[in-house]
Amino acid sequence: MAWPGAWAYGQPAVTEIASAPIPIQILAQSPADTKTDLQAICLFRSSPLNTLHGSLVEINEKLKGLLDRVRQPELFRGELGETLLLAPPAGSIGARKLLVIGLGDSQTFSPQRMQLVGEILYAEASRLGVAHPFFAPTVLDGGVSAFTTGQVAEQVIIGFLRAAATDTALRDANASAGQRVTALSYLAGAKYAGNTREGIEKAISAASGK
Repeated sequence: MAWPGAWAYGQPAVTEIASAPIPIQILAQSPADTKTDLQAICLFRSSPLNTLHGSLVEINEKLKGLLDRVRQPELFRGELGETLLLAPPAGSIGARKLLVIGLGDSQTFSPQRMQLVGEILYAEASRLGVAHPFFAPTVLDGGVSAFTTGQVAEQVIIGFLRAAATDTALRDANASAGQRVTALSYLAGAKYAGNTREGIEKAISAASGK
């Protein structure tokens, strides 16, 4: 699992995806450390069964337990597609804004859910005026290890590229209301970068009809 030790420390490694219709890079860096206008992460349904690990623990600690405080059935439920936008206090995490996307029930999770997450990522970045969002799926750090990072990444990018294509159609009709998203940094633990790249490239090939 992508728990402490999986992330690169010091200068993070970057892998560029050459064939991407929108520039995509894989960044081996914890979402607790990124310097970006918008960092997106995911959380499973708010339940005592769904404990935090790895980078999610880092983020929670840097936010002085805020994730724990809002992960309550009467507050942020973590249902699939539910979103929460935070403005992290100065001196906590590096991102100016933190977008949390709900993944629903961890026991019935399948990678196909991540298509909706990819669509939400593009739509929220566009709405917030962020041309280059950073994204960490945090499925492993949420405690689910039954699927490879490549399987998860493939579905995220399918949804992301579908949302981008929809936005292009709206722009062609002068009907888009948001910022065009022009790049994506996809975070992956250093040892998972290769498999993540394979998943992203598979999604790009599918989108291009190859």
